[in-house]
Amino acid sequence: MPLPIVIADDSLLARKVLTKALPPDWDVDVSYASNGREALGLYRQGKASVMFLDLTMPDMNGYQVLEALQHEDLNTFVIVVSADIQPMAQARVRALGAAAFIAKPVTPEAVLPILKEYGLYV
Repeated sequence: MPLPIVIADDSLLARKVLTKALPPDWDVDVSYASNGREALGLYRQGKASVMFLDLTMPDMNGYQVLEALQHEDLNTFVIVVSADIQPMAQARVRALGAAAFIAKPVTPEAVLPILKEYGLYV
């Protein structure tokens, strides 16, 4: 059974780049969200065992999604994908429950070690 994942980013190009950075043989069912509210909706539909989350999005940003997940005690594996690589941003997302942080632009070489480290890809 494919692993349900969500890629949440307001940029269509960024969503495409991230999708291409995933292992080609990884058995996943990918859903896309262009803002945080859509990402939470997909999570609530059972489509987000893993969530790749941008921080800067309209309507509801990545920090707000992480806060909602934490506040509502929702359980998903979140990997933040952002161009904001400042140490403060990374510390903040980890404090809010993100498991990992990947700097944009995303590459397969950045994604694969994280997936392997957490047992999401063998």
